[in-house]
Amino acid sequence: MTLVCTAQTKYSNEFLNIGVDAAALGMSNSVVSHTADVNSGYWNPAGLVNLEDNQLALLHSNYFANIANYNYIAFAKPLDDRSAIAISLIRFGVDDILDTTQLIDDQGNINYDRISLFSTADYALTFSYARRLPLDGLSYGVNAKVVRRIIGDFANSWGFGLDAGIQFETKNDWKFGIMARDITTTFNAWSFDDDKLATIQNAIEGQNQTVPESTELTIPKLQIGMSKKFIFNYDYSLLASLDMIVRFEQNNDIISTSFASLNPALGFEFGYTDLVFLRGGLGNFQNELQIDNSEDLTFQPSLGLGFKYRGIQLDYAFTDIGDQSAALYSNVFSLKLDFSIFR
Repeated sequence: MTLVCTAQTKYSNEFLNIGVDAAALGMSNSVVSHTADVNSGYWNPAGLVNLEDNQLALLHSNYFANIANYNYIAFAKPLDDRSAIAISLIRFGVDDILDTTQLIDDQGNINYDRISLFSTADYALTFSYARRLPLDGLSYGVNAKVVRRIIGDFANSWGFGLDAGIQFETKNDWKFGIMARDITTTFNAWSFDDDKLATIQNAIEGQNQTVPESTELTIPKLQIGMSKKFIFNYDYSLLASLDMIVRFEQNNDIISTSFASLNPALGFEFGYTDLVFLRGGLGNFQNELQIDNSEDLTFQPSLGLGFKYRGIQLDYAFTDIGDQSAALYSNVFSLKLDFSIFR
């Protein structure tokens, strides 16, 4: 395995932008200010300080008509009344892909026995630490990420990066949060198998003739949020949140300049006796260029349900990873277990 190219690209590790926890996905990911459980390791590690006991989270979903599988597991533990740690693992993969590059032999004969299978998978292992600051209501958290990406026997990469977040809660229950992802610009270094690449370079005339780039950089991204929970007649609650995602690039976001692009996400959670939850949200607002050169505003809607009983929480979200014009919506399920039920 050798590194054979030194070019760079600014975009990588997009699987880390999908999100975790069906409760958060049901609110269009607008949770950076109020996340306060094991899933905070992903959304904003500062929220881990709100843990009262150990927690475990699991998630599974399928994307692209069940072609791709997305799985997540996380564990969080309070160290004392001021600090907490967490570890999480994400896998996004497509398995059993048909490799037909050797279908036709040197004599031009089709031989189906020459078809093989391979998988492509992206992994992210994250270590999180959070701590309360002396200022009442203020906490911070940091993530250290190790990223592993594999494309069959053809190529693989290692990547490393850091995130940092803060949360602040006022005395009148308003919550604010900032999450800075890839603050050091996450770096991915690829290695390629020269022999494997040689076998596909001439499988299709004129295709796969150059070696892909060997270095990728993930540029930093900010997510800034605010939220407030309202209680009605003791039994009913409404959590409303607004986040703003800031990318330091020009793209199709609803507000975009050469310096940065802004994309809002709005979410709500209606709860009854802290037992049943109904969620909804709007996010991923895009100005999409149409064939007649006009622009249409698109967005990604989300819906969700949740049930919580004695430390066990089951959540469901109905969403996609594009916008409302795409038909391939996904059903996302997640489970959260609070270890207090064993004590």
